[in-house]
Amino acid sequence: MSSDKLADARWFKSSRSAGDGECVEVAFLGDGEIATRDSKLGGTESVLLFGTHQWDTFVRTLNA
Repeated sequence: MSSDKLADARWFKSSRSAGDGECVEVAFLGDGEIATRDSKLGGTESVLLFGTHQWDTFVRTLNA
């Protein structure tokens, strides 16, 4: 993935995060995609991208 796509990403962690450095970070990108990454790794090499429908399905599955 091109790091240009993530250059202006604003990453955040859940308010339920324990703060121990083992978190998933999320960024909502301007083109409607949602990016996730492992907070321990940071950067752009470990990023997963979701479309809005895929993200909704992912979140619903986690909350089931």
